[in-house]
Amino acid sequence: MPELTHRRRLLVLAICCMSLLIVSLDNTVLNVALPSMRRELGADVAGMQWTVDAYTLVLACLLMLSGSTADRIGRRKVFMAGLVLFTLGSLLCSLAPNLGSLIAFRMVQAVGGSMLNPVAMSIITNTFTEPRARARAIGVWGGVVGISMAAGPLVGGVLTDTVGWRSIFWLNLPVGLLALFLTFRYVPESRAPRPRRVDPVGQLLVMVLLGCLTYAIIEAPVAGWTSPLIAGFAAAAVLALTALLLYEPRRAEPLIDLRFFRSAPFSGATVIAVCSFAALGGFLFVNTLYLQDVRGLTALHAGLYMLPMAALTFVCAPLAGRLVGSRGPRLPLLIAGVTMTTSGVLFAAFEAETSTPLLFTGYVLFGLGFGMVNAPITNTAVSGMPRAQAGVAAAVASTSRQIGQTLGVAVIGAVLAAGVSPASHTDGFVAASRPAWWVIAGCGLSVLLVGAATSGRWARGTADRTARRLAEPETAALR
Repeated sequence: MPELTHRRRLLVLAICCMSLLIVSLDNTVLNVALPSMRRELGADVAGMQWTVDAYTLVLACLLMLSGSTADRIGRRKVFMAGLVLFTLGSLLCSLAPNLGSLIAFRMVQAVGGSMLNPVAMSIITNTFTEPRARARAIGVWGGVVGISMAAGPLVGGVLTDTVGWRSIFWLNLPVGLLALFLTFRYVPESRAPRPRRVDPVGQLLVMVLLGCLTYAIIEAPVAGWTSPLIAGFAAAAVLALTALLLYEPRRAEPLIDLRFFRSAPFSGATVIAVCSFAALGGFLFVNTLYLQDVRGLTALHAGLYMLPMAALTFVCAPLAGRLVGSRGPRLPLLIAGVTMTTSGVLFAAFEAETSTPLLFTGYVLFGLGFGMVNAPITNTAVSGMPRAQAGVAAAVASTSRQIGQTLGVAVIGAVLAAGVSPASHTDGFVAASRPAWWVIAGCGLSVLLVGAATSGRWARGTADRTARRLAEPETAALR
């Protein structure tokens, strides 16, 4: 990539953030509209789960492939293709005649989305090469998640209550087209000096693993946890994971380079990404249904109720980026773990939803914690890796986020479906949500413990050794 002026680098950052905005906004807007979709399309809890998880599942399956493909054929080229597919998928979602079509079109969106976030992060990594500047840029990147969380519930509530839920997908059209034009005009092309080869077997195993696991969790409350169907899908997931762990180390250029996980900070960032985004997915899913189905709020009022959480995420994400740049990831991770755990415990043990002050306290704490966790994840994932492998490293971090959100919605939805009366979406909801909140609190506690364990001096030593090993093939090639 040619050397860019400071103004041009900021413009590239803004363009990359636009892609994150439409991808993140799509999820937050969709959560507020779920009850309206359910009523119009006649969906049950599992149907609502698939509306969310069809998107995140395809993302999780394709992110690493998209990252390595971008490193190989050109990051700008893949980024533009992703914008085209995501915008087209959004248009199709707005025209979906039934639940099955909506789920299918959400998968089209996800194919495009898989080409956006990891590739954009790779572009940012190769644009901001100085560590402190990179950490601040990633902080701005994380702040966009806060913007989407703040704007999504409000915008989605207004559109759902006035125009209808289909209009939430129209938001992506102008932003996607503008980002496409600006990318063509201002973002320079870049490639990895030694991109990885395609790994079709590894890609297939990842798809089987995630697809079977998600299906088993979502459909188990209806089919039965011990039914042959669920047992078969669970067994297929276990076999795919076993085959993946045996096959990938034998390839010279695997889809998932297991050597990355010799770095304790990288492994910790992966686990923290799964746990924090599982908590987020479950948090948004259970609160959206509670506020609208149990409290009887409109989509707009539900969005207003969740605004404190979104506002704290917006404020804390750039602050976390600055803390990572000046003091490292440890402090933001500890703050995130403590606050997210406390939020979950408030709902699980003290029934925070029955008291409006406690409800808002739980929202504020969760927003603070989630705002603090995103920048350390991304910075840790890419900062210790050779720049030539930035796309793959960023894709692993993004994949971990999507896996977490997919599993969060699947597990929380399964817990709710097991306790809620099939004839009514409100009977037994509060009681059924107790174990769901304990799961969310457990995810927060995992962030705290793993963050504390993998952000110390010994962990940085493992990261340095891993980076040297990964850079050896590149050094040999240059010679």
